[in-house]
This record gives sequence, C-alpha cells and structure tokens, in this order.
Amino acid sequence: MANESELKIAEGSGKKKLLIMIGASVVILLIAVVAVLLLFSSDDSGSTATGPGAAVSADGTPAAPTGTAYYVPLPRPFIFNVPGSSRDRLVQIRVQLLVRGSNNDTLAKRHIPLIEGTLLQSFSSANADDLVTAAGKESLRNKALSDLQQELLKVTGTVVVEEVLFTGFVMQ
Repeated sequence: MANESELKIAEGSGKKKLLIMIGASVVILLIAVVAVLLLFSSDDSGSTATGPGAAVSADGTPAAPTGTAYYVPLPRPFIFNVPGSSRDRLVQIRVQLLVRGSNNDTLAKRHIPLIEGTLLQSFSSANADDLVTAAGKESLRNKALSDLQQELLKVTGTVVVEEVLFTGFVMQ
C-alpha cells in the first residue's frame, strides 16, 4: 500500500495541474475573444460612401450597401486613342464592375454589349494630359460610372452598377 505522504503529493500535484489547466484555458479564451473582436469590429467612422454610386437614405445620410457584392469582369480590355497636347496616346483599360445582388449580376452580364459601348464612348472622350494624373483617372472612372448608370437606368429601370473598377491601366 502507499504511504500517506505519497498520497498527499499525488493529491497536491493533481490540484496544481487542474489550476494550470484552468489558467491556460482562461488565457486561451481571452485571446480568442480579443481576436474575434478585432476581426469582426469595423471602424466605419473615417470611411463614408459619398461617391456617385453611393446609396443615400431619405434623410441624406449614406445608406449601407445591401446585398452580396459581385464583380463582373468585362471580357475584353478597352483599347482606344486619346488626343494629347504633344501627341496622341494609345490607352488600354481593363474593367470590372461592382454590382450588388445576384439579380444585378445577371442584369449586368445580360447587358455586356451596352456596357462596353457606353464605357468606350466615355473613355474615348478623355484627354491624354488628364489621364497622366491620378485625379484625371479618378474623374474618368466617375464619368464612366455616371454614364453607365444612366444608360442602364434607361434600359433596366434600376441602378445596376455600383462601381466601375480599373483593374489595368496602360497608356503609351
């Protein structure tokens, strides 16, 4: 049989192991809670949607976008000439469209020829001197978005495209 001293040591070490396991569990739980809070917390105080495609509620504040975001890649890049002050330039732009919801995704894919024609018309009205700057590219993107939204509104009756995104921009 075991001595009393051996039993007491065994009991004491079991309590120590239990305390260590509880402490480790608490630390892991705290780390998990902090990680979840960091991952799922969003600081929207600095970012507001005020672009031309931003939804606005009745009281004038930007509304949160609704629906799942779908990115519709256009099948071909846009290649066109633009006049410049010293010489004409050749521009190639790859575009993807941001739409919300599967219904708008289907509508955008259905009207690809209209979208391509509208975007090409908007792009070819640009000036090479403006496209050299970031502000010029942004104004071209905003103009293309507003032109595209107007054309699709005429055909579908709804605003289908939320954003026009340049995924490639080359000017020679």
